[in-house]
Amino acid sequence: MGNRLTQIATRTGDDGSTGLGDNTRVSKNSGRPHAMGDVDELNSHIGLLLCETLPQDVRELLVDIQHQLFNLGGELSMPGYELLKDDALLQLDQALARYNAQLPRLLEFILPAGTRAAAQAHVCRTVARRAERQVVALEQSESMRAAPRQYLNRLSDLLFVLARVLNRIDGGDDVYWKSERLARAQSGEE
Repeated sequence: MGNRLTQIATRTGDDGSTGLGDNTRVSKNSGRPHAMGDVDELNSHIGLLLCETLPQDVRELLVDIQHQLFNLGGELSMPGYELLKDDALLQLDQALARYNAQLPRLLEFILPAGTRAAAQAHVCRTVARRAERQVVALEQSESMRAAPRQYLNRLSDLLFVLARVLNRIDGGDDVYWKSERLARAQSGEE
């Protein structure tokens, strides 16, 4: 891999371009910087989620996810380079199965609300979906491995599940959308 950053204010981006890991320069408004930026934003939001009181297993999972997102961002910054390994996707699949098994069936759509930790997990989920859309857009113009897209797709699912788990700490629950269908079901009309 290339040299590590030794200077932050290089002024090389003043012209609206940014350097990729392979030493090419592209417009800051092109697909790779958009995807890289969304992955970086997601990682920052997960860092904010880690400021909350969390179960230790969730904390350890999220810290590892931050490292995997850094790998994913590195892969996006170096066309043709592979940093995100297959076991990263497997880890998400296993976590999804584990945490989903603890949850009751959804009765209706839920709101991105509840505890502060759960709400922040929902913010992470929506940023993961945006990052996924940016990677899909990038794939339409450049040849890429499927792993970055698949990782972001699974991660957004996991963040949804973790939001539900976090809402149940100390006896809480999901915050359901007040739909007519749910009201009828709860009153016994359905």
